[in-house]
Amino acid sequence: MTTTLITGANKGLGHETARRLVAAGHTVYVGSRDAGRGRRAAERLGARPLVLDVTDDASVAAAVRAVEEDGGGLDVLVNNAGVEGDPAGAADVTADLFREIFETNVFGVVRVTHAFLPLLRRSKTPVVVNVSSALASKTLVGAPDTSMYAYPGVAYPASKAAVNMITVQFAKAFPEMRVNAVEPGFTATDLNGHRGTQTVERGAEIIVRMAQVRPDGPTGGYFDIHGFLPW
Repeated sequence: MTTTLITGANKGLGHETARRLVAAGHTVYVGSRDAGRGRRAAERLGARPLVLDVTDDASVAAAVRAVEEDGGGLDVLVNNAGVEGDPAGAADVTADLFREIFETNVFGVVRVTHAFLPLLRRSKTPVVVNVSSALASKTLVGAPDTSMYAYPGVAYPASKAAVNMITVQFAKAFPEMRVNAVEPGFTATDLNGHRGTQTVERGAEIIVRMAQVRPDGPTGGYFDIHGFLPW
């Protein structure tokens, strides 16, 4: 049995990813900051609730203890929790805004991955999926013929670019793991006020696919549903 933890899984892409992986036979922990929402989501999905605030060291440590006491293992970690924040442009962005967005999108990924690393390293087939964005691609954001070029914000793309570098460095450090970054696409979720142009079912496809990557599959990569993305 594959045991999987998904952060921010009580709604949106995390919830749909959990649904799909439960259907695939995974034992899934639904990570959620709010205990009530997490419990209700887990009940709907046939999953296990796990109170987990990726911005809080004590919460993450307690989550590790809970998983250890429950069964002791973890095979797949999906770092899905994220925020967009204010898409302030270069003239208006502040260090405080960077700090707010990085706390969840970057420090949260490092905090959770570091804390669960001992459990992942016990697995025979450990996998880490970091939910990134096409806005992390300097190639795409810098190309006038792409939709990403028009995005004005600085902090959110920078946070996801940092996630991509974290992905590469962790993949190099732990060659026995499959560690990849994924771009779900512009999906209608709370993150973007449901302005997204595709469903969560479509958006979750690449997350689900990479959560089930085989031990001989890619690692240190950056993918959308169609394949490799340019850095």
